[in-house]
Amino acid sequence: MDLSTTDLDPRALLRLMFLSREGDRREGILLRQGKGWFQVSGTGHETLAALAWALRPEDYLFPYYRDRAVVLARGVSTKELASAYLAKAGSSSGGRQMPGHYSDRKRNIFSVATPTAAQCLPAAGAAWGFKLAGTDQVAVAMVGDAATRQGEFYEAIAFALQESLPVIFIIEDNRYGISTPTDKFFPFRIGALGEKALVRVDARDPFVLLKAFRDCVAKARAGEGPTVLWCELDRLCSHTSSDDQRLYRDADDLAMDAGRDPLALLAQKLIAEGTLTEAQWATEQAEIVQEVDAAYRAAELEPDPESDPMTHLFGPPSASVASPLSSSEPTTMVAVVNETLKHALAQNEKVILFGEDIEDPKGGVFGLTKGLTLAFPDQVFNAPLAEATILGAAVGLAATGYKPLFEIQFTDFLPPAFNQLLTNVANLRWRTCSDWSCPMVILSPYGAYLPGGSIWHSESNEGIWAHIHGLNIVIPSTPEDAAGLLWSAIHGNDPTLFLLPKHIFRKRALLPTEARPIPLGKAVVRKTGRDVTLVTFGNCIEVAEEAIAQTELDGVSVELIDLRSIAPLDIATIVESLEHTGRLVVVHEDARTTGIGQAIITEITAHPERFQLLYSAPQLVARQDTYIGFNPLLEYAALPSATQVAQAIRRVME
Repeated sequence: MDLSTTDLDPRALLRLMFLSREGDRREGILLRQGKGWFQVSGTGHETLAALAWALRPEDYLFPYYRDRAVVLARGVSTKELASAYLAKAGSSSGGRQMPGHYSDRKRNIFSVATPTAAQCLPAAGAAWGFKLAGTDQVAVAMVGDAATRQGEFYEAIAFALQESLPVIFIIEDNRYGISTPTDKFFPFRIGALGEKALVRVDARDPFVLLKAFRDCVAKARAGEGPTVLWCELDRLCSHTSSDDQRLYRDADDLAMDAGRDPLALLAQKLIAEGTLTEAQWATEQAEIVQEVDAAYRAAELEPDPESDPMTHLFGPPSASVASPLSSSEPTTMVAVVNETLKHALAQNEKVILFGEDIEDPKGGVFGLTKGLTLAFPDQVFNAPLAEATILGAAVGLAATGYKPLFEIQFTDFLPPAFNQLLTNVANLRWRTCSDWSCPMVILSPYGAYLPGGSIWHSESNEGIWAHIHGLNIVIPSTPEDAAGLLWSAIHGNDPTLFLLPKHIFRKRALLPTEARPIPLGKAVVRKTGRDVTLVTFGNCIEVAEEAIAQTELDGVSVELIDLRSIAPLDIATIVESLEHTGRLVVVHEDARTTGIGQAIITEITAHPERFQLLYSAPQLVARQDTYIGFNPLLEYAALPSATQVAQAIRRVME
């Protein structure tokens, strides 16, 4: 229902506010009865339901966990919220999210994540998508006042101002972050930020609030950029069911807030004006109480989710699409990545490239995007020096139908974006039972064996990224694989971290005359052998080949497996090789502890039928548990060497 074309109906608003309040009250009762595990209340924030009277169905809402009244006003039913509270199979998350973590794809309500302010950058990304598409849609991001100290809040505002995006950031200032008063932390109150694009409003009055918000929306639709709407209101409840605010707030403070309860004040106003009688209001409240009671009783009878946490980690596999590349001359990974990106941009105008220094004339620090701005000026953009912005914007773009192909300049620089990678990119599909997803490709050069990089330009760290569920991780070692795997990733339904090994990505090789799709998660046997299975990937392929050449002089026949993907991990190909070699050596560039090599060895030795294939103890050759130094002596001392790999091969032959 499009409320934006109608005047605010005070009685309808009052009903929504009481519906929200009664739902919160009912959940508190159920929790005390042992029905449910946790509750977060929006009591005192109910006037925000008035925002629905300024929004259209096609606008996007990025709420936070106190926005029960807002999502009710957007059309979510009490029964749906009851199902979410009781974590039922049919709820928006299939029982995977806490209550208050709203999500509704058909109503454009983006899934709430617990880490505060995590929704701000995706909201800015969605608004960027609206601007690129030329629509007049708006995105609304709602956060608590304590969340305004998160770095991503500032990044989102900066990006929105930079691009003049149609996004409104609503700060719900109730003066508390759990138990901590925010007066000395709230950036706008202490003057940490200027007042450009800032509007302050007493949100306890829904009519004042709506007028201010409508001005913000009109400004956004007119292409005049973002607004930060500072809404002052009161939290008339404890932080959550795990908290008791009476322990840290004095009675006078609580009484002051209770005295300006917006629900009571609106009811009193309407009765005083004659718009509503006390008898009518008593009847309506009784009806709502019964409605809420019926919804929660019905939800209790709904089926619980099946106890399988593995579903919805990934979407359905995409159809195999052959890479369009072929070459009669030797080429490099850098060249084929550039050419593959060019084909993707030409094929689909919804493909967007975004990264630091990727525009021409620079074309990326390694030339991966050289020439692409000139050919596709409306699809290729420089990013600010802000990795969280890069990944957060991708989440919002993907939510609005775009395919982000974004670059992180070095994999060492992924940590600033870790929150978005873990909180939104990788688990969005899982936590919404596939209602929302984030199909994208994160391109990032990685690794060492290239002197001069030091600690922040030469790390690999793939073991860290492999621990993030719902994320594909691809590491090609030839131009052919780079082309085929990247094309598959671009056409996939899930996020892929595409790591390009710097030491070998300018190494020349011929492409096949017929391009073929390469599925993610499928290893390849680079060299057959009968005595030892050697498993590796990326830069270490070259190290392994040198070690094999050394041990062949001893008469040892080594089978070389290139994983190509470490998530998903192709254990089946390794097992098949061990069936005729019986000996295993794993080599990886990352640190030894909790690296992918340890995971592979565990997968082999933990299963009796696989363990019995082994003639000797598996060997792991990896980087020492330290950092990459600037001096090449320090760098190569830490990394796996061909000599070490050859020694491991000889050891398993003993």
